[in-house]
Amino acid sequence: MSEESAMLAEQDLKLADALQAAPRASWSTLGRALGVGAVTAARRWDALVERGDAWLTAYAGGELLERLALAFVAIDCEPGAALPVASALASDVHVATVEYVAGPCDLLAHVVTPSVRELGAHVAGRVAAVPGVTRVRTTVSPRMFTEGSRWRVRAISPGQREALAPKPARRRTPLRFDAADRALILALGADARASAAALAESLGIGATTVRRRLDGLLGRGAIRVRCEIARSVSPAPVTVTLWLRVPPDKLETTARSLAMVPEVRMCAALAGAENLMLVVWLPAQQDLLPLEAGLAAKLPWLEITGRAVTLRSVKLMGRLLDAAGRATGRVPLDFWAAVPVPEHGDRSVHRSGG
Repeated sequence: MSEESAMLAEQDLKLADALQAAPRASWSTLGRALGVGAVTAARRWDALVERGDAWLTAYAGGELLERLALAFVAIDCEPGAALPVASALASDVHVATVEYVAGPCDLLAHVVTPSVRELGAHVAGRVAAVPGVTRVRTTVSPRMFTEGSRWRVRAISPGQREALAPKPARRRTPLRFDAADRALILALGADARASAAALAESLGIGATTVRRRLDGLLGRGAIRVRCEIARSVSPAPVTVTLWLRVPPDKLETTARSLAMVPEVRMCAALAGAENLMLVVWLPAQQDLLPLEAGLAAKLPWLEITGRAVTLRSVKLMGRLLDAAGRATGRVPLDFWAAVPVPEHGDRSVHRSGG
């Protein structure tokens, strides 16, 4: 079956796009924007989720992510061990995403921990220790400029998207985050459309408190909710990761410009020889060359130093995927979970590379 014929039906793409714009809107609001009944919209979505063709994910973002330590870990494996290693890593609550790639490494993992110290301990003690791993190279990301929650299918009209867009958040007080907020994020990870009443019941917290905290965290982007589509049925089934080098004084403006490119799924700063990482979603692998040519024309100071094409996504922001990219399970994205940090003088073997 060709990629084009496998794509979701137009009405399903529109529904996914509407949920990308307003993932927690009521079915009546979504249906009204799409010109269908609430029951029809809900039934279509349930069918997509049942097949694993689409799903919603909730996780820490914005200010909360900035308080955590994020790194991209390139992993080399013994011959034939890449997918077993990826499967082992996929069960890890600190490993948000795992991809089997064709490029400078066998696997690329996105790792998030409470601190840089715990990040180092986790990569050494958990990631590098998986049987079959021969080398790991860790690059810390000090800033995320844009990520998957902003990517759009672009199946609905600008007017429909505007009708669904949430109202801008008011100027806010400093973010407070405690155990109740952590529990709220994890509960949303299990059901991103759960009502405040349902969340309050499951967490044992008052509904008014849940609604206030939820509105505050969502409004400032500290919780991100996004609608995903399985790669095999997406209009952009090809994932490519690019490593870039730009002059430090142009990093901010370059990243903001790249974030506006429709194909860009993620743009993150790196603390390494390459100072930007870009993830793009494309209709076909042949589209990479004209995309790179366009970037070079628009941003002539930008140097592309490395490329990796995803052969299989094993885990995407906590969602376990089959060979076709369909959702088969979920691992809670509990980035705050404790990481054992060796005491001074620990003689355990660290098998990571440079």
